[in-house]
Amino acid sequence: MSRLIVVSNRVTQASAGKATGGLAVGVHDALQGSGGMWLGWNGEVSSDDNPNPPSASATHDGIDYCTFPLTHRDYDRYYRGFSNATLWPAFHYRADISRYRREDYEGYLQVNRDFARRLAPMLKPDDVIWVHDYHLLAFGRYCRDMGITNRIGFFLHIPFPAAEVFRTVPPHRELAQAMCAYDLLGFQTQADEHAFTDYCVRFLNASREDHGMSVEGRQVRTGAYPIGIDPDDVARMSRANRTRQVVALKSGLADRKLIISVDRLDYSKGIVERFNAFERLLEHGPGHRGSVSFVQIAPTSRSDVLGYREIRRDLERSAGRINGKWGELAWTPLRYMNRSYERSVLMPLMRASQVGLVTPLRDGMNLVAKEYVAAQPPEDPGVLVLSEFAGAACEMKEGALLVNPYDVEGMALTLDRALRMPLAERAQRHEVLMRRLRAYDLAQWRDSFLADLRNAGQHGAPGGRPALELQAVGL
Repeated sequence: MSRLIVVSNRVTQASAGKATGGLAVGVHDALQGSGGMWLGWNGEVSSDDNPNPPSASATHDGIDYCTFPLTHRDYDRYYRGFSNATLWPAFHYRADISRYRREDYEGYLQVNRDFARRLAPMLKPDDVIWVHDYHLLAFGRYCRDMGITNRIGFFLHIPFPAAEVFRTVPPHRELAQAMCAYDLLGFQTQADEHAFTDYCVRFLNASREDHGMSVEGRQVRTGAYPIGIDPDDVARMSRANRTRQVVALKSGLADRKLIISVDRLDYSKGIVERFNAFERLLEHGPGHRGSVSFVQIAPTSRSDVLGYREIRRDLERSAGRINGKWGELAWTPLRYMNRSYERSVLMPLMRASQVGLVTPLRDGMNLVAKEYVAAQPPEDPGVLVLSEFAGAACEMKEGALLVNPYDVEGMALTLDRALRMPLAERAQRHEVLMRRLRAYDLAQWRDSFLADLRNAGQHGAPGGRPALELQAVGL
């Protein structure tokens, strides 16, 4: 069986047998099943004195890990700059705060090329390469430039925006051409897939074909592969002995109902709007005052990226206002925590909650929504309130209560409905959602993508070279 090579922006030691997140678990299992290697940044930042810091190799559980640091210059331009100050906001429909600098784009291309340079000498002829996420849109193009003819697939974990939004990224054409160097392009939803193919038809003169496109004589397969979870694993974790944190929270709640949200601190998650909806619930539903508490867990991330400090300050002000206005001596309406918790703590918390509130303004999938459902006790399940702009809404619309996160009043009314929903309806909705989670779980996502990648096209370099000319950006 051919060896699997995984390439992603970040590889952490947790991936070596201690993986906890959906992506890490799925990739780790795939690598164990076929044997292979995981290549990426180790999370460290070195001085700029050595522009090519050496790679480090390690083997755990039969998987080879090849990791390396980024220089300060590469970190600033590739990671903080183009990846997270340009692509991330634009792909989440926040072109108004997307910031583009040519030197950041040059740094992005440089690091993508460096990833390919590090991988090339380690490849075997029949290796299959699986590349992950927006940090590495141009990686496949550089692999082809280096003569790599292996099958290369790419999976985008975040949304792909509509063509007119994508065009707000100045080098949009070069990036789309670079993406067409991959044999298989995977997206979370059909809407994301259609957005990309629509752009290519309109601006790259691509022609649609079965399961993909033809771009300058090259066949590129595309598909929607919604990432899942392992629902049985989540259920087992949620039933485990309750940790000290869970016991403390439940004792503080007394007989109150609990609404829970778990997000990485990010402007795309709609947390400010969520806080406003909870305040509106208390304002117009006096019966909920003193009888329901809202826990928001939002660990900080990318604190050195422009805009993240501002969103944290906004949330702290909102939480203070809500608790100051509505709180009582024996009741804190909103508990807002900027720290991370192990999944062994989060899953029992979700199980103990009557409402899971997942309302991003835009999200590729959102696995928290799926974990909340899987963590619920079937005999007395909670209700998932889910944004219609999360990728998960495509799969979970028949069991979740969908909301528009820009409609604060509508979210408040939906929260009221969720808190009052009778057991029979909650159980029926939970059963529908669990059937979906089991049919499209993490293993199905991984296996279907890799099967399509191994069957995609013919080995060989692209028929037509996309015009991603390094000279044009000064490299």
